[in-house]
Amino acid sequence: MSNDHDPNHDDEWGVDVAPGDEPGEHSVASGVWVYVIGLVLAAILTAASFWVASGTSLLYVAGVPMALAALAIGQMGVHLAFFLHITTGPDNTNNVLALAFGVLIVAIVIGGSLWIMYHLNTNMVMPDMLLDMHKQKG
Repeated sequence: MSNDHDPNHDDEWGVDVAPGDEPGEHSVASGVWVYVIGLVLAAILTAASFWVASGTSLLYVAGVPMALAALAIGQMGVHLAFFLHITTGPDNTNNVLALAFGVLIVAIVIGGSLWIMYHLNTNMVMPDMLLDMHKQKG
């Protein structure tokens, strides 16, 4: 057996595939099973998020936002892997780029909205303050 790697033949560990997207023949039941596993994982993470947010005494109060952020990241990972079948494989380049572009657009919209609201808040003068300023001048 040769140690040379044949680029046309991917070994067991040489391909990055999402759950349910493994090469070869698959039955409908195995495809449904992948979605059921994803559903169960997503439900567990959702229930854990509600449990953390309900004020459990097992977490320090300042750690609740970090726990929720970690559970949210886990939830996104489950959705990307089990439902959207996003991987870093060469056949998924367009999907990953589309996802990255969508994240960029959302970040620009949210960041721009927060920036506009901040500057509106700091540059707006309340009418009562105008009256006080007018009384001080005169």
